[in-house]
Amino acid sequence: MKIVVYGAGGIGCYVGGRLAASGTAVTFVGRQRMAAELAAHGLHLTDYLGADLRIAPGDVRYETEPAAAAGADLVLVTVKSAATESAAAELAPVLKPGAVVVSFQNGVRNGELLRSRLTEQVVVPGMVPFNVLNRGAGVFHQGTEGALDVRRDAALAPYVEAFQWAGLPLTQHEDILPVQWAKLLLNLNNPINALSNLPLRDELSERAYRRCLAAAQSETLAILDAAGIEPAQLLAVPMRRFPSILRLPDFLFRRLASKMLAIDPLARTSMWEDLEAGRPTEIDYLNGEVVRLAESLGRPAPVNAKLVELIRAAETARRAWSGAELLRELQR
Repeated sequence: MKIVVYGAGGIGCYVGGRLAASGTAVTFVGRQRMAAELAAHGLHLTDYLGADLRIAPGDVRYETEPAAAAGADLVLVTVKSAATESAAAELAPVLKPGAVVVSFQNGVRNGELLRSRLTEQVVVPGMVPFNVLNRGAGVFHQGTEGALDVRRDAALAPYVEAFQWAGLPLTQHEDILPVQWAKLLLNLNNPINALSNLPLRDELSERAYRRCLAAAQSETLAILDAAGIEPAQLLAVPMRRFPSILRLPDFLFRRLASKMLAIDPLARTSMWEDLEAGRPTEIDYLNGEVVRLAESLGRPAPVNAKLVELIRAAETARRAWSGAELLRELQR
């Protein structure tokens, strides 16, 4: 089988690299900058459990043109959400009918957008629940736990074993939307982490930052209630209990939510990476998605709207916010 990772940045290089390291043939398609980096260094994949996998430069097939996806049986789309439409336009004339296309992207609408353009292919919405840090020189590190979530589809059957061997089993769901919204609820921390300029574990260890996240999640849960959407339970704690746990004093939080803080000290969010690199962020597809849903219901979403505003400002002029400063800004 021919597997292609389309838009191979951090997530794409890590997921595709794990498949390649376990013996599956993978072609990566992405930017020239990444192609040059991997040609020089190869892939070095690590995770919070101690995995340490290497793929030599000569064994990494990294292309820069959409034509490299021709003949693919399975395509993993890992472009940033803002690039989904252009990726679909590039893939449409290239992919063979019946090819399976999996969206491993943030947000809740990318699968629908791909399906609207790739009408002769099987499009499967999915998501990556864990964090991947691009450390440079071909090194990609998984800093938090999780497998891969996808909507159940019989077309995935030929590939299940390959993902299992790669250590990234596919968890299939009859309805992926509640799972995507649950992940989005967790990803509401992305802008807070990016604005803090701290590693995830350090940020979540401070109550003021957690109160910011609790405010964004509480607002979102109320909007989801109004929309009739019940988020799935991804972790041991039900999503509806998260805000109250996040608001606990530090000593109680450390005692009751120790697993939440069992994060690799290297872990950062992709939004922090984007700001560091001077790239546009995915804020419109995270907190912006909450604001969009609220507007469709005629409801306000001031906390999430403010986080969108702050990240857009940070895209042009960065500053590190203390937890107290950020909380005051969100409470205005």
